[in-house]
Amino acid sequence: MILKDKKILIMGIRNKWSIAWGAAQSAHEQGAEVIFTYHGTENVQKIEDLVSEIPRSKIYPCDVTDDNEVEELFSIIEKEHGKIDGVLHSIAHANMDDLRNGMINTSKEGFKHAHDVSAYSFVAVCRYAKKVLNPGGSLVALTYYGADKVMQGYNVMGAAKAALQTSVMYLSQDLGVDNIRVNAISAGPIKTLSAKAIKDFNVMLEMVEERSPLRRNVTQKEVGDVATFLFSELSSSITGQTIFSDNGMSIMGI
Repeated sequence: MILKDKKILIMGIRNKWSIAWGAAQSAHEQGAEVIFTYHGTENVQKIEDLVSEIPRSKIYPCDVTDDNEVEELFSIIEKEHGKIDGVLHSIAHANMDDLRNGMINTSKEGFKHAHDVSAYSFVAVCRYAKKVLNPGGSLVALTYYGADKVMQGYNVMGAAKAALQTSVMYLSQDLGVDNIRVNAISAGPIKTLSAKAIKDFNVMLEMVEERSPLRRNVTQKEVGDVATFLFSELSSSITGQTIFSDNGMSIMGI
């Protein structure tokens, strides 16, 4: 088991369809103790019922738009769990109107909101996680190909994910001297709760099935397995990268 005796924090659990849950299952199968965060507006009872499937797991509320909450979270985790070995940032949000009305009609507040939740929050997480990560620790963010190429309906989230990917590179430079790695996983489209906000999302799924080299869509568990690899010592030389877990769709032309 490649994560035996390691402690992994999964930030942004919502339900059993989320990529965060796939990552948690994978980390647990590979021997990790798993810790979760959720946003305070979520149904905590449902989340507690879900994470109870993973022995020894604990959950904590955290609003990543509040730096004080992020700092307090890592202080509590260190007090209750000691040093940890990895963090998955599985958090993103944009207002529905800003996603569906074209990039040109994005509101200033909507632009700021998408970047705050989806990009800046990872910077804040890295800043405070640094204090509680063991040497060789690994920080992982989730992104999507809409940061690299235009995907209809992704709009302001594409801009936010592009900011996230660039942040990953600069953060890897800052944290490398502390033997901490920072990477992103660019997952193929997965039918999560957040994905429902993207117009014509089912068309994206159909396109991957028709055109990707493997002729199928990726699963949340497969993306989770990539995160597990990035948390493990098997990836000790990898940092500052965006790794695609999309069945090869990102290599295809028109």
